[in-house]
Formats: sequence, C-alpha cells, structure tokens
Amino acid sequence: MLELKEVKKVYNSFTLDVSLNVPNGQIVGLVGANGAGKSTTFKSILHLIRPRSGSIELFGTETMGRDLTKKERERLGVVLSDSGFFIYLTASDIMMVQQAMYPSFEKDRFLKLCRELEIPLDKQIKDFSTGMKAKLKVAAALCHKADLLILDEPTAGLDVIARDTVLDLLRDYLDEREDASILISSHISSDLESICDSFYMIHNGSIIFHEDTDVLLSEYAVLKVTDQQYNDLDKKYIIRVRKENFGWKCLTHMKRFYAENYPDAVFENGGIDDLVLMMVKGEVL
Repeated sequence: MLELKEVKKVYNSFTLDVSLNVPNGQIVGLVGANGAGKSTTFKSILHLIRPRSGSIELFGTETMGRDLTKKERERLGVVLSDSGFFIYLTASDIMMVQQAMYPSFEKDRFLKLCRELEIPLDKQIKDFSTGMKAKLKVAAALCHKADLLILDEPTAGLDVIARDTVLDLLRDYLDEREDASILISSHISSDLESICDSFYMIHNGSIIFHEDTDVLLSEYAVLKVTDQQYNDLDKKYIIRVRKENFGWKCLTHMKRFYAENYPDAVFENGGIDDLVLMMVKGEVL
C-alpha cells in the first residue's frame, strides 16, 4: 500500500531520514515525541513538502519527484494535526465540497457519522470545540472509500469516550474494506496498542524501532533490578538501560529468558510508553 525508502528532508538543523512500510489491510502506528518527525513524514507522503531524496511508493507506483494524480489523491483519506477546514464553513458545506471532490463520496455515511459523533450540520466550524473539529476531520476522511488513511493525531482533543468511538470507526472501516490500510500517529499509546498491527518509532527524524504490536505486548518487558542484580545480569538480550535511584531499568525483548533465569527481578510488561521512554532516554550497552 505504501513504502518509504530512505526518504530525506533537511530543515536547518533537523534532518528527516525515514524508511517504513504499510502493508495492505493493516493499521500501522507511528510514534515519537513532539518534533520527532511524524508530521514531516506524513507531509512527505502527501507531497505537501518535497523530500530531497529517497523513494515513496504509493499504491504500487513511485511518486517521488512528481505531484500526486487526481486518482491517487481520491484514494487517500487524510487527517493532519496542524490543518483543518475553513472556519466559516459548516459540516453541510464540507459535505458539498466532498461531493464535488470525490466521485465515490458517501453522503449517507457522512450524515450517519455526524449523528454518531454529535457533529452539528449547520454550525460554523469557528464555533466548534477542539474535539468537535477533530471528529469532523475523521468523518470527512472516512466517507469517500479511501484505500489508505493517513491520520496524524486524529484523536487529539477528544475525551476518552469520543476517542473510543473514533477508534471503533477505524476498526469497522477495515472490516468493511479488507484491503484498505491505515497509517496513524498518536500521543496516546493505549490508542495505538488497541488498534495497530505494528508500529514504528521515530526519534530525531529517524526510525529507531519497528515491531509487531502483539510481539511487543507479549515478549517485551522492563526489568527493575538493584545494582548488585544488574552486575550479575546476563545482558545479551538487553536493548536499553537506564540508571534509577533503586538501581537500573532494563528493556528486553526476551521477557521469558529473564523471568526463568532471574526470578527475583521485578518485571513490567512492555508497552509503547515504556518503549518510548527507554528507547529515547535509555543507553545502549
């Protein structure tokens, strides 16, 4: 569905250098701190900025060095964190714009989503709450049979109930369109853990980690050990370490090995929050 190979973009002191792959029928997460390069990656895919080099293959066709075709754009559903609709439009206006832009726009689906997400049709966007604006962007992205959804922080500004509703909509979308795919970013790790098949971690413009979500949740863990335990620890399966007041935190992808051989160690199951902290703030042995 989408493949980036060594896509590079330089901004003053910041350099993006990213390779990633989004297979058909999967939800792939992109995580990282603010300024890590998530939005720059998304804008490179959409050709809103021009990378300096590399390869971007979209729907099986190389797109680097040219504008996306009308057909390619029609096959994309997009939510960007730092952009939105003209504030003096209403949801009804957006519906008419979408109908004009997309031959496959589903008016009935859009109206249904507006009801489910409690989006008023005749209220100007300037009077929407932050959460309401976010829900409108998601509704618009889901209503023209897109093959690939590019979603940059789609749940930002939503409360826990609204986030769960939006995530259910994304799951339902892939259930209906088995060959469609989603690339999504979020600061809320539980969102990604609950819907993504795999995810990439970006830091300082580069991908530093890629793993299937089920492997992360089953095989990764953070060990908490004293200084003495750390000295005695077999570190061949330790990815990162971090010094703490009590001793050490150690990130591993071989939880079973350490559970069997070091029963006195304290284990925390690996999660995206743990991974981000350890990969960014931890040290490589």
